[in-house]
Amino acid sequence: MSTHVLNDTLLLLAVAVFTVALFRRIHLPPILGYLFVGVMLGPHALGLLQESEGVHFLAEFGVVFLLFTIGLEFSLPKMIAMRGAVLGLGGAQVVITAVIVAIIALSIGTTGPSAFVLGGVAALSSTAIVVKQLVEQIELNQAHGTTALSILLFQDLAAIPFLVIIPVLAGEAGQSVWIPLVWAMLKATLVFGLIMAVGYWLLRPLFHEIARARSAELFTLAVLLVSLAAAWATHAAGLSLALGAFLAGMMLGETEYRHQIEGDIRPFQDVLLGLFFVTVGMRVDLLALAPLAHWVLLAAFGMMCLKALIIYAVVKRAYGSPATALRTALVLAQGGEFGFVLIDLALGSRALDQTLGQIALSAVILSMVLTPFLVRFNSRMARAVCARSYFGDRARSIDELSQEAKSLNAHVVVCGYGRIGQNLGRLLSREGFPFLAVDTDPGVVREAHDAGEPVHFGDATRSSILEATGLHKARLLVICFDDDPASLKILSHVRAHHSDLPVLVRTRNDSHLEDLEKAGATEVMPEAVEASLMMSSEVLLMLKVPGRRVIEIINEMRAAHYRPLRDFFHGERHEEHEGAFVERLHTITLPDGANAVGQTLAQADLETPGVTINAIRRDGVRSDAPESDTVLAAGDVLVVTGTPHDLEHAETVLLQG
Repeated sequence: MSTHVLNDTLLLLAVAVFTVALFRRIHLPPILGYLFVGVMLGPHALGLLQESEGVHFLAEFGVVFLLFTIGLEFSLPKMIAMRGAVLGLGGAQVVITAVIVAIIALSIGTTGPSAFVLGGVAALSSTAIVVKQLVEQIELNQAHGTTALSILLFQDLAAIPFLVIIPVLAGEAGQSVWIPLVWAMLKATLVFGLIMAVGYWLLRPLFHEIARARSAELFTLAVLLVSLAAAWATHAAGLSLALGAFLAGMMLGETEYRHQIEGDIRPFQDVLLGLFFVTVGMRVDLLALAPLAHWVLLAAFGMMCLKALIIYAVVKRAYGSPATALRTALVLAQGGEFGFVLIDLALGSRALDQTLGQIALSAVILSMVLTPFLVRFNSRMARAVCARSYFGDRARSIDELSQEAKSLNAHVVVCGYGRIGQNLGRLLSREGFPFLAVDTDPGVVREAHDAGEPVHFGDATRSSILEATGLHKARLLVICFDDDPASLKILSHVRAHHSDLPVLVRTRNDSHLEDLEKAGATEVMPEAVEASLMMSSEVLLMLKVPGRRVIEIINEMRAAHYRPLRDFFHGERHEEHEGAFVERLHTITLPDGANAVGQTLAQADLETPGVTINAIRRDGVRSDAPESDTVLAAGDVLVVTGTPHDLEHAETVLLQG
């Protein structure tokens, strides 16, 4: 292996790790970090990394796997179900934006192929940045979030025809482009049918057999084989690698293995896509762009303003809400990762000259740099610009909620109407207890409301929504969603204004149980612990333990805040979300010569108040709750509880002093 290649790889990895970690710390998308690494280390800046055909070939597979995972999420039934928003809003936005930008490009003297490429670049937004940040801000299920997602879905789909057409346009040389264009579309259709047929008749049985083998390695190899083979097939037909990957993903997305496949392919996609963005950044020539900086700024802001205006007009015409339209427009105003793909493809096939390509590339990057701030503050900007519509929509929702709450008394308020909330609602209705629920998923709210259930759209973390549910006369508040920060926010408001109202909170595990209790939760139901308690009670009943005794045990565990059930041995595959500050069980064996041998527990002095010795096992006999005057001996196994940091310190004290 060339030492030069190894040096470049180590340099790239070191800088990428540091930069991406820094960007995450300041809450910016990792994509921007990769772009920054490419710009700074590339041949046009510090010159520490040089472009090579091998690096670009490897980076192209990042786009291949991105299209593959998008294909997994795409399905014809989903397309049909969302056809109004996807085809209507998405289709209108892409076509109008592409046509207007192409006309502008032609009017300033660019060629037809260049105008087509620029129109396509401007029409597409960043799925990676927008979806990730909307999820983090809990806005994906709000009106502007679902609208943006529908438009993004069509944009991702629309990228495929651009990938097919651009190489054909580049081959134009004074002859008609229609014949090769029609031929390319026919080949794409033929390859599409062939891959889908292979997927239906061969791949489903193949993956059934692979799944029976229960080999994660074999499953991952099969996924890589299918995705890359499909990419090779379209490439061999004169089409793009990405097109084949998309078709393969869509084909496998119809199987029951979709989620497993996505999990297996994700590491390859993330790493190689990061490399792709590094190579994109390497193409930015800062010196060449210096005299063109005004054109880059004009192109970036012109594209964002024009695109935002088009999206605003399209969404407002469809929904009639200026606030929703503006928030959607702000979220989708930027260029996206597929814009890089189109520019890269156009530059490689000479459908776009280098200067124009540099301006377009830099404009897209600049728009993506601004995107996190637009997404983060879209609500504030909508309040400032469309105050009447923004507060009107919210006031309408609050008014509808208040009207229904007026007819209720001593009712139960349910925050979150997912599966748990719906099951709770059914049981309350069956037993004759009135309730009122709020949820941020418009699909759930619409269907449940149509079914006659007392559910309204609303963010329960907002005090105005909470008060509209009639908390002052409610009998109980139940928080059914798994979002501890949101639960703490709700508890803060409830305890400040309704200190006597009982509140039951659901949480995933016991990692925030004390925080929720301190915030004012009357009862906290940690799913993982409660499930183990229910299973244990069933086991005891099957072992003929009297029902009264089982009930006593359950009540004892709950009265003790599940303390006897909360500690467990995590092993090497503990869940990531449990973090480094969650207490766990651990065993420490005292060998000959250990510092604590011959000392009592009191003399050992762990100096760590966060560590508790639960038991000592000596000569095969376990003694629970040992006394402080117990003398420790070589071979003793101490069963202790604490956080990983405290346990490490305690083990050091016991062994070394």
